[in-house]
Amino acid sequence: MKDLLLIAVYAGLGAAGAGLLGWPAVRLLRRRSLALSLFCVAAVTVLAVTSGTFAVAQAMFLSRHDLGVVITVLGMAAVVSLLTAALLGRQVVAGSRALTAAARTVGSETGFTAPEPPLGLELAELSRELAATSARLSEARTRAQALEASRRELIAWISHDLRTPLAGLRAMAEALEDGVVDEPARYLQRIRTEVERLTGMVDDLFELSRIQAGALALTLARVSVYDLVDEALAGADPLARQRGVRLMGGQVAAEPVEVDSREITRVLGNLLANAIRSTPEDGVVAVSARREAEEVVLSVTDSCGGIPEQDLSRVFETGWRGSAARTPRQDPGEGGDTGAGLGLAIVRGIVEAHSGRARVRNVAGGCCFEIALPAAPGPSGS
Repeated sequence: MKDLLLIAVYAGLGAAGAGLLGWPAVRLLRRRSLALSLFCVAAVTVLAVTSGTFAVAQAMFLSRHDLGVVITVLGMAAVVSLLTAALLGRQVVAGSRALTAAARTVGSETGFTAPEPPLGLELAELSRELAATSARLSEARTRAQALEASRRELIAWISHDLRTPLAGLRAMAEALEDGVVDEPARYLQRIRTEVERLTGMVDDLFELSRIQAGALALTLARVSVYDLVDEALAGADPLARQRGVRLMGGQVAAEPVEVDSREITRVLGNLLANAIRSTPEDGVVAVSARREAEEVVLSVTDSCGGIPEQDLSRVFETGWRGSAARTPRQDPGEGGDTGAGLGLAIVRGIVEAHSGRARVRNVAGGCCFEIALPAAPGPSGS
């Protein structure tokens, strides 16, 4: 037992000496190539084993022949170990360089291209993360491009919509100024209508800018969707009578939600006005509300004839005005809407500000707009 303890002491002293010599080298090389660091660690390990073994061999007073055998075995083991470390270092560096080259493709038009050489577990995991990051960047770039295209489209449409009424206002003002009109009151009424339309357009643009900037301040209160729908139907009734459209709201459950009543009433008003304008005379616009799990879903169904499938994903985009099945009306001032393609974008913005979702789908003879709002805590039907 005493001999084993003495051997352990000699081996420890020899290995410690090698470790003390190798530690500064490892510290100096920590910012250099990973392959060089791995080779240095292997060299320190081999040196520690060799030093410890040599110290023990000297203490045991081995014969010159036996000492030569020990040194030969240690030398061969050291050579194999260092060669293995060098090969491993080259493999790691090759994988790292390949991954570095592949990382340059992150966010590019072609997308991330994973390196071909086989990678270690950590580098392979990093490669997967880079691929996921590249995919997210690609999605963000696509959204940004779509938003920019929508912005340019909106600016073009708004410019046209502003130019038309302004030209009409100028013509009517000049006619009144020159005294060449027979019915000045009719001109003044038309001027007021156009001014109200322009005011509504500016208000919608301001509201949309607040929503997109995240500056929409909500005053939340617990209310019943029955009351919200009832108020929205009352506000839309004059437009429905003028257009010869019947409003139905018999399937509205009295479910509680915690929302800003003013903003959600505006959402329902926009959806109802949109549905009424898109529904032919003697058509029906139906409103319903139901609870689904932790959400309350309000639906506005019209008889517009449906929206083309390729346009369904664009319905809530800023500036979208509809296709042949939902042609914008000739008088954009009806129903308090400007006709600038902002109403549904405002709907989505307000609903998402309430942590809800807005969606649309085609149904028999028309389409159904739905907004899903988080249900208020507490008993249903209160």
